[in-house]
Amino acid sequence: MPCLEGMIMTGENKYKGKVLVAGATGRTGRWVVSRLQHYSVPVKVLTRSADKAASLGDVEVVQGKIQSDEDVAKAVEGCSAVISALGSSEVFGDASPGEVDRDGVMRLVDQAAKAGVRHFGLVSSMAVTKWFHPLNLFGGVLTKKFEAEEHLRSVFGEDGRSYTIVRPGGLRDGEPLLHDLHVDQGDRLWSGWINRGDVAELLVVSLWNDKARNKTFEVINEAEEEHRQDSLEKYYDKLAS
Repeated sequence: MPCLEGMIMTGENKYKGKVLVAGATGRTGRWVVSRLQHYSVPVKVLTRSADKAASLGDVEVVQGKIQSDEDVAKAVEGCSAVISALGSSEVFGDASPGEVDRDGVMRLVDQAAKAGVRHFGLVSSMAVTKWFHPLNLFGGVLTKKFEAEEHLRSVFGEDGRSYTIVRPGGLRDGEPLLHDLHVDQGDRLWSGWINRGDVAELLVVSLWNDKARNKTFEVINEAEEEHRQDSLEKYYDKLAS
Protein backbone atom coordinates (compact mmCIF):
# COMPACT_ATOMS: atom_id res chain seq x y z
CA MET A 1 0.00 0.00 0.00
CA PRO A 2 1.48 3.40 -0.90
CA CYS A 3 2.33 5.83 1.86
CA LEU A 4 0.59 9.04 0.83
CA GLU A 5 0.71 11.24 3.88
CA GLY A 6 3.43 13.88 3.63
CA MET A 7 4.42 12.71 0.16
CA ILE A 8 6.99 14.86 -1.68
CA MET A 9 6.05 15.65 -5.26
CA THR A 10 8.98 14.62 -7.44
CA GLY A 11 7.67 14.21 -10.96
CA GLU A 12 7.27 16.69 -13.77
CA ASN A 13 3.75 18.05 -14.14
CA LYS A 14 2.80 16.75 -17.58
CA TYR A 15 -0.95 17.24 -17.15
CA LYS A 16 -2.52 20.54 -16.23
CA GLY A 17 -6.10 19.52 -15.52
CA LYS A 18 -7.73 18.19 -12.36
CA VAL A 19 -8.40 14.45 -12.22
CA LEU A 20 -11.25 12.77 -10.36
CA VAL A 21 -10.35 9.38 -8.90
CA ALA A 22 -13.31 7.13 -8.13
CA GLY A 23 -12.58 4.25 -5.77
CA ALA A 24 -9.71 6.29 -4.36
CA THR A 25 -9.68 4.67 -0.92
CA GLY A 26 -9.45 1.15 -2.35
CA ARG A 27 -6.12 -0.62 -2.77
CA THR A 28 -5.71 0.22 -6.46
CA GLY A 29 -7.30 3.65 -6.13
CA ARG A 30 -4.72 4.66 -3.53
CA TRP A 31 -1.98 3.88 -6.00
CA VAL A 32 -3.71 6.00 -8.65
CA VAL A 33 -3.81 8.94 -6.24
CA SER A 34 -0.17 8.35 -5.31
CA ARG A 35 1.01 8.36 -8.92
CA LEU A 36 -1.02 11.46 -9.78
CA GLN A 37 0.57 13.20 -6.82
CA HIS A 38 3.98 12.03 -7.99
CA TYR A 39 3.40 14.01 -11.19
CA SER A 40 1.94 16.97 -9.27
CA VAL A 41 -1.49 16.52 -10.86
CA PRO A 42 -4.39 18.03 -8.83
CA VAL A 43 -6.61 15.26 -7.48
CA LYS A 44 -10.28 15.16 -6.53
CA VAL A 45 -11.86 12.06 -4.98
CA LEU A 46 -15.37 10.73 -4.54
CA THR A 47 -15.66 8.68 -1.38
CA ARG A 48 -18.24 7.47 1.10
CA SER A 49 -15.83 8.10 3.97
CA ALA A 50 -14.10 11.44 4.46
CA ASP A 51 -12.12 9.82 7.29
CA LYS A 52 -10.61 7.25 4.93
CA ALA A 53 -9.84 9.98 2.39
CA ALA A 54 -7.88 11.94 5.01
CA SER A 55 -4.98 9.50 4.58
CA LEU A 56 -4.69 10.37 0.87
CA GLY A 57 -2.92 13.65 1.52
CA ASP A 58 -3.60 16.81 -0.46
CA VAL A 59 -6.78 15.96 -2.37
CA GLU A 60 -10.15 17.63 -2.83
CA VAL A 61 -12.80 15.42 -1.26
CA VAL A 62 -16.42 14.98 -2.32
CA GLN A 63 -18.27 12.76 0.12
CA GLY A 64 -20.96 10.77 -1.61
CA LYS A 65 -22.05 7.51 -3.20
CA ILE A 66 -21.46 6.18 -6.68
CA GLN A 67 -25.17 5.20 -6.68
CA SER A 68 -26.22 8.89 -6.61
CA ASP A 69 -26.43 10.92 -9.82
CA GLU A 70 -26.24 14.11 -7.76
CA ASP A 71 -23.10 13.03 -5.87
CA VAL A 72 -21.36 11.87 -9.03
CA ALA A 73 -22.25 15.08 -10.88
CA LYS A 74 -20.75 17.11 -8.04
CA ALA A 75 -17.61 14.97 -8.10
CA VAL A 76 -16.88 15.35 -11.82
CA GLU A 77 -17.51 19.09 -11.82
CA GLY A 78 -14.36 21.01 -12.71
CA CYS A 79 -12.39 17.92 -13.75
CA SER A 80 -10.91 17.36 -17.19
CA ALA A 81 -10.25 13.64 -16.65
CA VAL A 82 -11.55 10.74 -14.59
CA ILE A 83 -9.79 7.57 -13.51
CA SER A 84 -12.08 4.87 -12.14
CA ALA A 85 -10.68 2.23 -9.82
CA LEU A 86 -14.13 1.21 -8.65
CA GLY A 87 -14.52 -2.39 -7.59
CA SER A 88 -17.23 -4.41 -5.89
CA SER A 89 -16.65 -6.09 -2.53
CA GLU A 90 -19.91 -7.97 -1.99
CA VAL A 91 -22.11 -10.24 -4.10
CA PHE A 92 -25.32 -8.41 -3.21
CA GLY A 93 -26.32 -4.88 -2.20
CA ASP A 94 -24.73 -1.49 -2.77
CA ALA A 95 -21.23 -2.97 -3.09
CA SER A 96 -22.20 -5.67 -5.61
CA PRO A 97 -20.80 -6.01 -9.14
CA GLY A 98 -24.08 -4.80 -10.62
CA GLU A 99 -24.19 -1.68 -8.45
CA VAL A 100 -20.49 -0.80 -8.67
CA ASP A 101 -18.63 -2.43 -11.58
CA ARG A 102 -21.47 -1.87 -14.05
CA ASP A 103 -24.02 0.73 -12.94
CA GLY A 104 -21.57 2.80 -10.90
CA VAL A 105 -19.06 3.04 -13.73
CA MET A 106 -21.78 3.73 -16.29
CA ARG A 107 -23.20 6.52 -14.10
CA LEU A 108 -19.71 7.98 -13.76
CA VAL A 109 -19.20 7.84 -17.54
CA ASP A 110 -22.50 9.61 -18.24
CA GLN A 111 -21.99 12.37 -15.68
CA ALA A 112 -18.39 12.87 -16.79
CA ALA A 113 -19.48 13.35 -20.39
CA LYS A 114 -22.16 15.85 -19.33
CA ALA A 115 -19.56 17.79 -17.33
CA GLY A 116 -17.19 18.11 -20.28
CA VAL A 117 -14.57 15.61 -19.12
CA ARG A 118 -12.22 14.86 -22.01
CA HIS A 119 -10.51 11.61 -20.95
CA PHE A 120 -11.67 8.60 -18.93
CA GLY A 121 -9.34 5.89 -17.64
CA LEU A 122 -10.80 2.63 -16.33
CA VAL A 123 -9.40 -0.27 -14.33
CA SER A 124 -11.20 -3.32 -15.70
CA SER A 125 -10.01 -6.95 -15.65
CA MET A 126 -8.42 -9.57 -17.78
CA ALA A 127 -10.95 -12.17 -19.03
CA VAL A 128 -13.97 -9.82 -19.03
CA THR A 129 -15.31 -11.46 -22.18
CA LYS A 130 -15.00 -14.97 -20.71
CA TRP A 131 -18.25 -15.63 -18.84
CA PHE A 132 -16.94 -19.10 -17.89
CA HIS A 133 -13.84 -17.76 -16.11
CA PRO A 134 -13.80 -18.65 -12.35
CA LEU A 135 -13.71 -14.97 -11.42
CA ASN A 136 -17.17 -14.55 -12.90
CA LEU A 137 -18.59 -16.72 -10.12
CA PHE A 138 -18.40 -13.61 -7.92
CA GLY A 139 -21.76 -12.10 -8.86
CA GLY A 140 -20.97 -12.13 -12.58
CA VAL A 141 -18.34 -9.46 -11.99
CA LEU A 142 -16.54 -9.95 -15.31
CA THR A 143 -19.75 -9.66 -17.30
CA LYS A 144 -20.65 -6.50 -15.40
CA LYS A 145 -17.22 -4.99 -16.02
CA PHE A 146 -17.50 -5.73 -19.73
CA GLU A 147 -20.89 -4.03 -19.95
CA ALA A 148 -19.35 -0.94 -18.34
CA GLU A 149 -16.44 -1.09 -20.80
CA GLU A 150 -18.81 -1.16 -23.75
CA HIS A 151 -20.68 1.84 -22.41
CA LEU A 152 -17.44 3.77 -21.89
CA ARG A 153 -16.27 3.01 -25.43
CA SER A 154 -19.59 4.16 -26.88
CA VAL A 155 -19.65 7.47 -24.95
CA PHE A 156 -15.98 8.46 -24.87
CA GLY A 157 -14.92 7.03 -28.22
CA GLU A 158 -16.22 10.05 -30.13
CA ASP A 159 -16.97 13.79 -29.96
CA GLY A 160 -13.40 14.75 -29.04
CA ARG A 161 -13.38 12.57 -25.94
CA SER A 162 -11.08 9.59 -25.30
CA TYR A 163 -10.72 6.58 -23.03
CA THR A 164 -8.09 4.11 -21.87
CA ILE A 165 -9.18 0.74 -20.48
CA VAL A 166 -6.58 -1.32 -18.63
CA ARG A 167 -7.41 -4.98 -18.08
CA PRO A 168 -4.91 -6.21 -15.49
CA GLY A 169 -4.29 -9.75 -14.37
CA GLY A 170 -4.31 -10.62 -10.69
CA LEU A 171 -3.51 -7.55 -8.60
CA ARG A 172 -0.74 -7.43 -6.02
CA ASP A 173 0.27 -4.49 -3.87
CA GLY A 174 3.61 -3.17 -4.98
CA GLU A 175 5.53 -0.24 -6.41
CA PRO A 176 5.39 0.60 -10.11
CA LEU A 177 8.32 0.43 -12.52
CA LEU A 178 9.86 -2.75 -11.06
CA HIS A 179 8.96 -5.30 -13.77
CA ASP A 180 8.92 -5.80 -17.50
CA LEU A 181 5.29 -5.94 -18.57
CA HIS A 182 3.46 -8.01 -21.16
CA VAL A 183 0.62 -6.26 -22.97
CA ASP A 184 -1.91 -7.89 -25.26
CA GLN A 185 -5.24 -7.13 -26.91
CA GLY A 186 -8.31 -9.20 -27.68
CA ASP A 187 -8.72 -10.71 -24.17
CA ARG A 188 -6.55 -13.73 -24.94
CA LEU A 189 -4.80 -13.97 -21.56
CA TRP A 190 -6.11 -16.30 -18.86
CA SER A 191 -3.79 -15.74 -15.90
CA GLY A 192 -0.90 -13.66 -14.61
CA TRP A 193 -0.07 -11.02 -12.02
CA ILE A 194 0.77 -7.33 -11.94
CA ASN A 195 1.53 -4.73 -9.27
CA ARG A 196 -1.23 -2.26 -8.51
CA GLY A 197 1.34 0.49 -8.83
CA ASP A 198 1.92 -0.42 -12.49
CA VAL A 199 -1.81 -0.40 -13.26
CA ALA A 200 -2.05 3.06 -11.71
CA GLU A 201 1.02 4.27 -13.60
CA LEU A 202 -0.37 3.09 -16.94
CA LEU A 203 -3.61 4.98 -16.38
CA VAL A 204 -1.90 8.13 -15.16
CA VAL A 205 0.45 8.35 -18.15
CA SER A 206 -2.56 7.80 -20.43
CA LEU A 207 -3.57 11.36 -19.53
CA TRP A 208 -0.86 12.80 -21.77
CA ASN A 209 0.20 9.92 -24.04
CA ASP A 210 -1.62 10.18 -27.36
CA LYS A 211 -0.95 6.50 -28.12
CA ALA A 212 -3.11 5.58 -25.12
CA ARG A 213 -6.19 7.22 -26.64
CA ASN A 214 -9.12 4.86 -27.20
CA LYS A 215 -7.16 1.74 -26.29
CA THR A 216 -8.31 -1.38 -24.46
CA PHE A 217 -5.62 -3.86 -23.45
CA GLU A 218 -4.60 -6.60 -21.06
CA VAL A 219 -1.41 -6.40 -18.99
CA ILE A 220 0.55 -8.72 -16.69
CA ASN A 221 4.15 -9.06 -15.56
CA GLU A 222 6.41 -10.50 -18.25
CA ALA A 223 8.39 -12.33 -15.55
CA GLU A 224 8.70 -12.47 -11.78
CA GLU A 225 12.25 -11.14 -11.79
CA GLU A 226 12.53 -7.43 -11.11
CA HIS A 227 13.82 -5.20 -13.90
CA ARG A 228 13.63 -1.50 -13.14
CA GLN A 229 11.73 0.55 -15.75
CA ASP A 230 12.33 4.23 -16.50
CA SER A 231 8.80 4.66 -17.83
CA LEU A 232 5.78 2.60 -18.81
CA GLU A 233 4.83 4.83 -21.74
CA LYS A 234 6.73 2.56 -24.13
CA TYR A 235 4.10 -0.14 -23.65
CA TYR A 236 1.56 1.99 -25.45
CA ASP A 237 3.82 1.77 -28.51
CA LYS A 238 3.11 -1.98 -28.62
CA LEU A 239 -0.67 -1.60 -28.99
CA ALA A 240 -2.51 -1.81 -32.28
CA SER A 241 -4.02 1.44 -33.54
